[in-house]
Amino acid sequence: MKTNTKKSKKKRNIIIFVAILLLLIIAGIIFGSGKKSSIDVMAENVTKRTIVQTVSAIGNIVPETEVKISPETSGEIINLDIKEGEQVKSGQLLARIKPDIINSQLEQMKYSAEAVKYDIPASKSNLTKAEADFKRASDLYAKKYISQQEYDMAKNTLNSAKSALSASESRYEQAKASYRQTQKTAAKTVLFSPISGTVTKLNVEKGEKVVGTEMMQGTEIMVISDLNVMNAEVQVDENDIILVKIGDQAKIEIDALPGKEFEGEVIEIGHSALQSGVGTQNQVTNFKVKIRIKNLDPKFRPGMSCNVDIKTETSENVLSVPLQSVTDQINQPKTASNSESNLNETETTKEIKDNSIPPVYVFLLEGNKVKLVKVLTGLSDNGYIEIKEGLKEGDKVISGSYMAIRKELYDGAEVKVVSDLSAEN
Repeated sequence: MKTNTKKSKKKRNIIIFVAILLLLIIAGIIFGSGKKSSIDVMAENVTKRTIVQTVSAIGNIVPETEVKISPETSGEIINLDIKEGEQVKSGQLLARIKPDIINSQLEQMKYSAEAVKYDIPASKSNLTKAEADFKRASDLYAKKYISQQEYDMAKNTLNSAKSALSASESRYEQAKASYRQTQKTAAKTVLFSPISGTVTKLNVEKGEKVVGTEMMQGTEIMVISDLNVMNAEVQVDENDIILVKIGDQAKIEIDALPGKEFEGEVIEIGHSALQSGVGTQNQVTNFKVKIRIKNLDPKFRPGMSCNVDIKTETSENVLSVPLQSVTDQINQPKTASNSESNLNETETTKEIKDNSIPPVYVFLLEGNKVKLVKVLTGLSDNGYIEIKEGLKEGDKVISGSYMAIRKELYDGAEVKVVSDLSAEN
């Protein structure tokens, strides 16, 4: 009985030991599989290429010359033989306005001038009489037959007659000038095109009443545009406008014409800020830039939306790396304590921290490890950035992932280069 009890205890102890051993093995496998000795990255060679720095902006297509047509006289449109989109030539008849109102004004001005004209002979007769009276008064005053007061009255009457005649003649000239002006206005009931171009906007129909500019702003009847010279007017952010200069070349894409690119040249840069959302968190300050389009398309219409890339500077045949390879982060090994990290700083890290200007650097691949290298950068485009100092052609730098470069990699970190990070994950 005693022997059986000892055997049972021994058997139970063996089972417990085996179970603990299995648990330790399983835990080791789990923790061992979770621990990664290297960081999966992608790498790319340092090569020479042409870097084109660009400034992107959006805007609209507008004609270089655009004339708004408004009548100088008010009235009803009795003749309108053109349509929107029609080609017109300089001097071509556009519209006629019913001249009833202006004709009435013309007739009033005519009679008013004639009425003033009839005042002149009467003023001349008064002047002749006043001159004779003054001559007679002068003779009598010389002989002491009249008093000084009577002499002065005769003289004042003469002066008044002269002034009255001058006033009558001036009123007549003024009336004639008003009459001539009304005649000119009456002639402008017929509208002619000031330029050759296309009717890009027609705001009225035959029979509508319009208001002339002699009274107020006037009715805008139509807009004529010269579509032979077109520009892209875009708004450039205040941080980028300092990069743009007259003569810069541009690539233009029209939303309505996908798949086509048009060439342009910067011809005008605005100096007045265009602000929106003033006083709010969404305040934006832009500047207008005008770009002359070189290769026009007959399908262009004023107001079409466009996207523009302005080439502000070019560096040819320069060393370059992917944009994501360059970082300003300094990472430390996750296993090192703060005190150990400070004691084991690399010379590159110390150099970066001692520099008052925030530097940028890349991770250079050396075998299965990376080295932190400070670089001097230049121009950049949408994918690559120029390297002026710090690397040579043929060097291999880490190009991905973004998380690895920004958060995981550190000087001396062990890495594994893969061709596709998504496949590894």
